[in-house]
Amino acid sequence: MNKKVLKFTLNGEPAEILVYPSDTLLDVLREQFHLLGTKKGCGKGECGACTVIMEGRAVNSCIIPAMKVSGKKVETIEGIGSEDNLHPLQETFSDLGAVQCGFCTPGMIMSSKALLDRVISPTRSEIKEAIAGNICRCTGYVKIEEAVQAAADLLKEQK
Repeated sequence: MNKKVLKFTLNGEPAEILVYPSDTLLDVLREQFHLLGTKKGCGKGECGACTVIMEGRAVNSCIIPAMKVSGKKVETIEGIGSEDNLHPLQETFSDLGAVQCGFCTPGMIMSSKALLDRVISPTRSEIKEAIAGNICRCTGYVKIEEAVQAAADLLKEQK
């Protein structure tokens, strides 16, 4: 099977790479770009550990054929903050104890970011719906929901 050229925008930067037609977006992100924050969980689009934002929507990268992102914008957990300048979601997840083992956290944050990018003041119901595709096996979801709400409040203050 021959590789094909894939061009897209990754974390705000142009990206060009050779991929096999059978590669998933998750495979490309982890194996070729070495963006390990996007986790491989179930591999079937059911757990949300691999959630990234594509064209403004939270998607499960494990079920997205890599070639489907041609010409599109993809955002991963590595693209939303840095050690010195955390995104409000990263900050509130840490400060409010919304993480345990951390495996689901990048996917939870990306699903939450997709919500906060389009809804300034989400309701608790909207937050629950946004993270419904993300499974956490360590915590209850209360602290996660509180962290998303706190991040929404921080983002409103920054505007």
